[in-house]
Amino acid sequence: MSWNFALILFILLVLTGFIWVLDLAVLRKGRERRAQAAMAQYDAALVGDAQEAERLRREAGDAARRMPWWIEYAVSFFPVILFVFMLRSFVVEPFRIPSGSMLPTLQSGDLILVNKFSYGLRLPVIDKKVIDVGKPQRGDVFVFRYPVDPNIDYIKRVVGLPGDEVAYLDKKLYINGELVPHVRDGDYFEPDRVSYIAQYKEKLGEIEHQILLDEATPQEYRPMPPFPFRENCQYSRNGVRCKVPEGQFFAMGDNRDNSADSRYWGFVPEANIVGRAFFIWMNFSDLSRIGRFN
Repeated sequence: MSWNFALILFILLVLTGFIWVLDLAVLRKGRERRAQAAMAQYDAALVGDAQEAERLRREAGDAARRMPWWIEYAVSFFPVILFVFMLRSFVVEPFRIPSGSMLPTLQSGDLILVNKFSYGLRLPVIDKKVIDVGKPQRGDVFVFRYPVDPNIDYIKRVVGLPGDEVAYLDKKLYINGELVPHVRDGDYFEPDRVSYIAQYKEKLGEIEHQILLDEATPQEYRPMPPFPFRENCQYSRNGVRCKVPEGQFFAMGDNRDNSADSRYWGFVPEANIVGRAFFIWMNFSDLSRIGRFN
């Protein structure tokens, strides 16, 4: 069973919110009436000692006003759940990088923040866009629901926009017929392979970033059949060429030889996009990684 955290959070919000409103409008008044009735039983004339009567009245009132545990928990947690729900739904959402497909930009174990309003405001749970703020730009690092299994979140870099022709031939990237150059930038130690690999600088749109690429090792391109708009892509022994449909995006990992991306499983629908990744807020094995990235 796949647990949808947003749905669970929404159910908790509705449940605690209902109890909070019910307590404010009805239950609290009932407790106060019971408290007044309980306090009225301890009249100074009946008890005989004014101080003792006041103590008994106070204890009886406090006992009658005391919330049941389930109301106390709901009322206490409702503001916290509301804050987390609003923050996660409309501002930023945390994710953990599970693999090395975005090396060297993002490492396995990086904890990142994703901007939820860069590409428009969406209603939580049903994920319907209500305000169109912007569109993904070439070079953005974005999180999206994996088209093959929407219960899994993926993170890649935007390479092709709707209407673009993207070709990856002989390990060279072409966009609309123009070669995207990459310049050697030293070597990078890839921990997953326990070896050094060539590192290059590449620029997509206005964003300059680094990629990993072994130009000497051949790479196979076997698409995952079938995927939507499969007819827009032509595969050959030396690579793949795709025409990006409207409402779709072509995404690739920065670790070009070790990334399952649009070259294999097709396009990313705009409806699957979660937001733009922009900040590493923690990596417990390397605190120096905290900060923004391209």
